[in-house]
Amino acid sequence: MANHRLCFCFCVFILLFFLLPSPSLQQSPKLNFSDLKALFAIKNSLTSIYNTRNSFFSTWDFTSPDPCSSFSGVTCSLLHPSSLRVTILSLGNSPGLAGSLPAAISGLTELTQLILAPGIVTGSIPPEIGKLAKLRVISLPSNRFTGSIPATFSSLNCLHTLDLSHNQLTGSVPPGLTELPELKVLILAFNSISGELSPISSQLLHLDLKNNVLTGPLPPSLPSSLRYLSLSNNRMWGPLNGLATLTELTFLDLSMNQFSGTIPGPLFFIPSLSSLFLQRNNLSGGIPQKDQGPLISTPPSYGQGSIVDLSHNFLTGELSTVLDGVESLFLNNNRLMGTVPEEYAKSVCRGSTKTLYLQHNYLTGFPHPDVVPDTASLCLSYNCMVPPLWGVMTCPASSGGPMSRPTAQCSVFNNGSSKG
Repeated sequence: MANHRLCFCFCVFILLFFLLPSPSLQQSPKLNFSDLKALFAIKNSLTSIYNTRNSFFSTWDFTSPDPCSSFSGVTCSLLHPSSLRVTILSLGNSPGLAGSLPAAISGLTELTQLILAPGIVTGSIPPEIGKLAKLRVISLPSNRFTGSIPATFSSLNCLHTLDLSHNQLTGSVPPGLTELPELKVLILAFNSISGELSPISSQLLHLDLKNNVLTGPLPPSLPSSLRYLSLSNNRMWGPLNGLATLTELTFLDLSMNQFSGTIPGPLFFIPSLSSLFLQRNNLSGGIPQKDQGPLISTPPSYGQGSIVDLSHNFLTGELSTVLDGVESLFLNNNRLMGTVPEEYAKSVCRGSTKTLYLQHNYLTGFPHPDVVPDTASLCLSYNCMVPPLWGVMTCPASSGGPMSRPTAQCSVFNNGSSKG
């Protein structure tokens, strides 16, 4: 009965819209019937979380002669002399919408951008969206979508940006999705997506898949175009060999996985890279010296806001100066040994390095800085030396335990054992 009433109301709206225009509007182009029908279905499937007088759909009055001008979030283009088509649909405002996306959204065949504000929209993402061949942007973050990413998305050859982050999606990334020819931004973070990472488009600039349950190794080759790569907090493993060619990176986060082997030396010589997170893996080997970088490259001039976190791994050898000047540097909980180069002490003194965590290693000395600024956080506890007072006062609570390692541990380690 309710569906009959809904159909009746829609028919009335269509009659008013098409059959009873005022004389002054008879020459004006009208919104395409298929688009109008799709908008009607969308309004009846979604609702504002707080359904007040000024809720999002309060402007969606289907007796209006010009929905393109009066409907919130609807942008139209004149693609035919007598017909307007919806090209951009931006649904919702704070605090967002509830309900579900209807399959009838596929009627918006000229749509280039589909944007949904954060809210509590539930259900699966309609696979019919994959029929909208002109889509360049799909942004549906921070809602409660369930099910898998529609396989039909892999046919959207014009797609530039896909953001489905902060939902409850499961299943694997559809084959072909990461290889779409125009795809530049792919954000699927904070879901429960599983499986291995597929080959990636050579044009991709931004890839964010953190906080999922991905497994397996990195793809054998990653596009050199990548500037932002985050795979943090997954279950991935294997070496980091595929990173050596990412010369345009500004942000890299592979933390909290099970990656192993050495850190590719070229990573430390990417001039644009200012955020490097590799903590809590099983990485080994040492940190290269400055003179071990490519001849055509110089080490990045780390500056304000730079962060490097290599903590909680199995890095060995003496500490290189290649990371001198990093504002926040975390090398704690490794197996580094020897005396800390004086460049790091000077960097702390002049305020370039504000956080330097070196606790839980096998270091034997730290050059006495002239002055340790009050703003500096420097931690040297639990190494093979007696740390000065200024080297433990700003240690995090998690450093715990005695100030120095037992002598027996230091003797065994310095004789070639990596135990302890």
